Amino acid sequence: MCQMRIILKQGDHEEVVLENAAFLKVTAAGILVNTLFEPPKLIQGAAVSGFDFLENKVTLIKTGRKA
Repeated sequence: MCQMRIILKQGDHEEVVLENAAFLKVTAAGILVNTLFEPPKLIQGAAVSGFDFLENKVTLIKTGRKA
């Protein structure tokens, strides 16, 4: 299996939001992510910036908007 690391970027600062993410869904309320064994986490005020399949990384950027 190949889980992804979810990174939230704001300016020059990067923060790991979730390790081993198995699911990501963009919703009106925000970006919903979860692992196989933990409850889902909703990240508000962010947008998907990119996927790096070689590094198993999803980068999110802060938009400042909340649903």
